Amino acid sequence: MRLDHEFTVPAPIGEVWQAVIDPERVAPCMPGASLTKVEGDAFAGTVKVKLGPISLLYKGTGEFLEKDEAARKVVIKASGKDSRGGGTAAATVTLTLTERDGGTHGAVATDLAITGRPAQFGRGLISEVGGKILDTFAGNLAASLEAPVTEVPAAKTEEKVAEAPAAKGKHAAADKTVAAEKPAAEAVADEKPHLRSVPAGGSTGETEAIDLLDYAGQSVAKRLAPVAAGAVVLLIVLAVVRKLRRR
Repeated sequence: MRLDHEFTVPAPIGEVWQAVIDPERVAPCMPGASLTKVEGDAFAGTVKVKLGPISLLYKGTGEFLEKDEAARKVVIKASGKDSRGGGTAAATVTLTLTERDGGTHGAVATDLAITGRPAQFGRGLISEVGGKILDTFAGNLAASLEAPVTEVPAAKTEEKVAEAPAAKGKHAAADKTVAAEKPAAEAVADEKPHLRSVPAGGSTGETEAIDLLDYAGQSVAKRLAPVAAGAVVLLIVLAVVRKLRRR
């Protein structure tokens, strides 16, 4: 089935682009998802799903088929299988980013094939739930981009050497050795990359499963309402008929 969704992120398109092409940055933003391996343009991971009391664990792999920086377009192919053998999912996702009102607009086109329990929702409900999940993803992504960058502490060798009094005699040679090693320590410290804090949507601990019924709750209730109303009317009619028969 073909699904089309949109989302917006209040961040510059350049920052959003760098995030969406980096599985290690974008995976924690997706509800229920955990990354287990990254190798070049290929990656592997899991997605925890709940359908009310039923828990499912999808294990799968994915690959970046296209990364067009000029067009801000990325194509990803992914597939997974329920660990209990109860269903499969495969998708080719095309994401295109454009600048809009100082932020970034994302258009997502998904060719999805799904089997098992989640398939019982049908195309309409799957599309609606997918849109809500994508909204959550966009919010988590925005929060991750707003997170402060944590600097790696520089080596404190220089401070200690500066505070120490000038040495004499046999200690002078040791001081010279420390002074010679100091530039090397500074160079290593300067080469260390900046570390980004964990995104608000992600966690370094256990990943929480995504409950599809939470996302589909109101929609399911609306669809069941006519059925429930019909059942109530039927019960009333049956009760009236029984009373008439007793007379």
